[in-house]
Amino acid sequence: MAALRGPDSSEDKRRLGEQAVFPETVDVNIRQLDPIPAPRAFLRELPLTEEMGELVRTSRQEIRDVLRGRDDRLLVIVGPCSIHDPKAAHEYAEKLAAVQRELNDRLLIVMRVYFEKPRTTIGWKGLINDPDLDGQFNIRKGMWEARKVLTDVLSLGLPIATEWLDPITPQYICDAISWGAIGARNTESQVHRELASGLSMPVGFKNSTDGSIKAAADSCYAAAFEHHFLSINLDGRVISAETKGNPDCHLVLRGSSSGPNYDAESVKAALDALHNSKATGPSEHGLVIDAAHGNCGKDEVREAEVVEEIAARLAQGEQGILGVMMESFLVAGHQKPAPLDQLVYGQSVTDSCIPWERTEQLLRTLADAVAARRA
Repeated sequence: MAALRGPDSSEDKRRLGEQAVFPETVDVNIRQLDPIPAPRAFLRELPLTEEMGELVRTSRQEIRDVLRGRDDRLLVIVGPCSIHDPKAAHEYAEKLAAVQRELNDRLLIVMRVYFEKPRTTIGWKGLINDPDLDGQFNIRKGMWEARKVLTDVLSLGLPIATEWLDPITPQYICDAISWGAIGARNTESQVHRELASGLSMPVGFKNSTDGSIKAAADSCYAAAFEHHFLSINLDGRVISAETKGNPDCHLVLRGSSSGPNYDAESVKAALDALHNSKATGPSEHGLVIDAAHGNCGKDEVREAEVVEEIAARLAQGEQGILGVMMESFLVAGHQKPAPLDQLVYGQSVTDSCIPWERTEQLLRTLADAVAARRA
């Protein structure tokens, strides 16, 4: 079974071939339909241990407490732009876990473990979509690899953050996630607002690519209400889902096509906009700043400087900044996607990342800033 990298789906494929109906108006542009085992099969093969489940539950509550002003630590979501090499991800997680244990009194560190990458045009879409980075798109293997990475990171004592892109993926991995993000391209998406309303963890909506705060604030408001929509359950059956609403959605400032929005003036304007919006819960207390993307022009050197600037403001007592996001990996910069044996080990294949040594410095700087803010 290990060689399959995921539950067997041969029986599903046989049934699909027998039962499918293909009228001339259906699947005109579909080349192939490969059945994937239901989420429950993956959860059974790679289950969370009792300790992992407790870590997820506890860390979700700790994140809620930070977002609602009940915990004065700083939420720090840090890790690779995307996961492409499980071995390198494990090495990074080991280093991060050691720092987390040391700084836990001031920082609530959550590892960024992203498997799906939205593309502006085309490109590698992440470990789940193309795990071998060779254009074979073995999604069944990719889903198995994703759960394996998640259980590996949790076993080291690290909570996990990820971006929700495809509305089906959460059924396969959401049991392991403590914080979720909805990206700038999907902030106005009704599908993602509905999805967020039923997720079990706090969710951050990023400002739109044009810099609009209103779309993200509206999403926080909308996701707090119940929704009804089509989905699948753990057995892969199509269902009508009815959610209760997610009260822990919040704003993430990630810059825009017009430039950065992490500066004090932009943060104040965003906080004013949140207070004037219908968004409640975490939005009444503050927001999270993503130091990457539009806030640094995707330059890892500039990204580190942005983190230092934010830390200096925190140390001076600036309120309303509840968390910081960083893209960080073992090696600085980025490279083009290719099969693993052709890549630089520990270097991103998507956006540029801050190297580990610099990341550790920045985490200590942020921890010192929290201590100064308390004083």
